Amino acid sequence: MSTIAFSNDKSPSQSLGYAAGAITVLIWATWFLATRHSAATSLGPIDIGLIRFGIPALVLSPVWLRIGLLPKGLPLHVLAIMVAGCGAIFFLVTTLAIHSTPAASSGILLGGSMPLATALIGVLLFRERPDVTRIAGLLAIVGGVLILLARSLGDASLPWTSLVLLPAGAVLWASYTHAFRRSGLTAIQASALIAAWSFLIMAVLALVFGISLPQAPLPEIGLQVLSQGILSGLVAMVAYGTAVRTLGGTQAAAFTALTPVLATLGGGFLLGETIGTAEISAAVITGIGVALSTGIAARRR
Repeated sequence: MSTIAFSNDKSPSQSLGYAAGAITVLIWATWFLATRHSAATSLGPIDIGLIRFGIPALVLSPVWLRIGLLPKGLPLHVLAIMVAGCGAIFFLVTTLAIHSTPAASSGILLGGSMPLATALIGVLLFRERPDVTRIAGLLAIVGGVLILLARSLGDASLPWTSLVLLPAGAVLWASYTHAFRRSGLTAIQASALIAAWSFLIMAVLALVFGISLPQAPLPEIGLQVLSQGILSGLVAMVAYGTAVRTLGGTQAAAFTALTPVLATLGGGFLLGETIGTAEISAAVITGIGVALSTGIAARRR
């Protein structure tokens, strides 16, 4: 194993961070739709997980082979938080919930909760102090989630597992965001390690529980390879890591709240899901919240 090369170079421009955040959000919106769509196929969470982490683990193998699976200088607990926070554990928790949750609701409960959880961890553990504009944005995000929560409780449209697992997934991702920012790893190094360890976890689960991947139709496998393995597992991971390095954890996570808007539209137009006033209102309010919580308005005043 080789020692991690900790970089002291200055961060790229903020415009690069915003571009990386936008790319991440667009890919995550397709991830919600592809994962939701997979519920109607023979592919289970373990099958999709093998695709999700197998492709980036293979593509980035020169990276994790060079630095080692247990790099020197990286605390084990930080690595564990990163792997759990956006790797195998996060994937299994959120996929199980998304399979039984409409895309619009999934986007709001997970994508909307991510920046809130990240901000709360930053304030409680790392003494971050968001300004008034960002606080207003976070409150708007909470408002959007509460609208959806009130609707779901009113007509029992969502299973309780969705209301528990998706916010839990947001907390996992927020933990990863802060752990990665303090790890000293580059975005590519972190993506490589998370993919390699998560693929090993999925491989063990596949040996224990079995898989249906060989029997799945090739078009379905191809869709998941593109959405899960290439876009979500590889491109989005590197893009989000770049956003965190450039903008900071809390601000980068704020971009994820745009996901509900795109997931809501995609669920209606591509999956034929019913979109009501509550879903549209929650998505719009959450989107406004992210615009404020990124801090763009504060800098332009």
